[in-house]
Amino acid sequence: MTDGQKTLTNIQVCCLDKYEAQKMSSMIFQNKDRQVFIKDILSVYENEVVVSLLDRSAHCIMLRDVTQTEKFADFIQQVVECNQKITDVKIVGDTVLLTKENSR
Repeated sequence: MTDGQKTLTNIQVCCLDKYEAQKMSSMIFQNKDRQVFIKDILSVYENEVVVSLLDRSAHCIMLRDVTQTEKFADFIQQVVECNQKITDVKIVGDTVLLTKENSR
């Protein structure tokens, strides 16, 4: 792979229910520029992730289990720390499909 090429990473995150999936999705993109609205992970406890948003509010997202919590927290932390872009979010029932763009 040459410098400047971009790859995509996809994950599926299972939320506690459809409401939590919709809540997570709405926190990821907040404007037409598709800017990621999640600023930071504040806390992770069992199946809960507390996120800080760009408007300085904090919100809890309930996931199905600890494995899903760790997967989502790792994914968002990489996006935030590495200035990566989330390019797509889809909701299928209680599952959120996330795609991010990785630059190398």
